[in-house]
Amino acid sequence: MTTYEILLLLDPEQAETRQDDIVARARDLVEKNGGAWHSHDAWGRRRLAYPIAHKEEGVYHLVVFDAEAETLEEISRVLKIDDSVLRHMATRHIEGSRTSAPRDDAAAPVAVPAEAAAPEAATPEATTPETTVSEDGEAEYAGSEEEPQEESGEEEE
Repeated sequence: MTTYEILLLLDPEQAETRQDDIVARARDLVEKNGGAWHSHDAWGRRRLAYPIAHKEEGVYHLVVFDAEAETLEEISRVLKIDDSVLRHMATRHIEGSRTSAPRDDAAAPVAVPAEAAAPEAATPEATTPETTVSEDGEAEYAGSEEEPQEESGEEEE
């Protein structure tokens, strides 16, 4: 048996009981086919990067379980049929990986260390990044050492 995880993106307009039914059906399929259910983590409602089915938000759920490949295929088939499932992605679970919801960095204030808030740290010399300048006065950037070759206009045959 292999340990899998499925990240579900569910329709936010569906009732919470409907979302629980989808997760319960996946759990039933796992247990009925001899697998073991490890965890279910409801990540909650999040804004999507782009609209899916004309929806700007989705409700995320992460489920982790042990199952055979045939069971995973059956769960994926059932999830594809359900209109309440906007997207789902099944992957092999990496032992020790985090299964908790990612923190929303935009909402969390960033603490500034006391040393950075000191007035002497705000001098222009400390905040201006150093740039290497070539002999002809242009800034040098780390990149390819090769110069682009000009096309001669003749094609090789």
